[in-house]
Amino acid sequence: HVEQPDDSTIFQKFPTFHGNHHAVEFLCDYLRLLTLGTSNSHEVESMMELELDVHHEEHHAVSGGLQNMADSFPALGIVAAVLGVIITMGSITEPPEVLGELIGGALVGTFAGILVSYGIAAPIAASVGSVHAADGHYMVCIKAAIIAHMQGYAPQVSVEFARKTMASNMRPTFAEVEEMIGGLE
Repeated sequence: HVEQPDDSTIFQKFPTFHGNHHAVEFLCDYLRLLTLGTSNSHEVESMMELELDVHHEEHHAVSGGLQNMADSFPALGIVAAVLGVIITMGSITEPPEVLGELIGGALVGTFAGILVSYGIAAPIAASVGSVHAADGHYMVCIKAAIIAHMQGYAPQVSVEFARKTMASNMRPTFAEVEEMIGGLE
């Protein structure tokens, strides 16, 4: 199962987990280390932390890039407004109706930059960041179970350690976990 997780009948029983290649690889890599005789939980935990830090940085690069893009849109709107004012200044001898239309066009650039930034791009960046944060918490949950197991706790206690790392809105109750575990036998 650890060497060929794609073919694992155990993992296939859990399609959400099985579909998350990062989580499957993370679990299998550390289970493989356990089967090879690794016994120092502190060293393994340090290695896991380093791996999770890299994972977090990789994900942050995506949401951070989107946020940087969102932050640039108001500036682009200001540039559009300035260009509109420059065009308007070239038509300064025109009647107020024409100048009003040109100034209105310049202001549309500012509005568009702000709308795209705060109404579209920034919420997308925040959403991507939230998804990546949840993925990181998922990996921490796996880490907690493995480390608890390495420290000699019973499987039920190791699962409880993992459960406690979950966000409160996602965390099943102790009884719900017991029911899920009972269904595995």
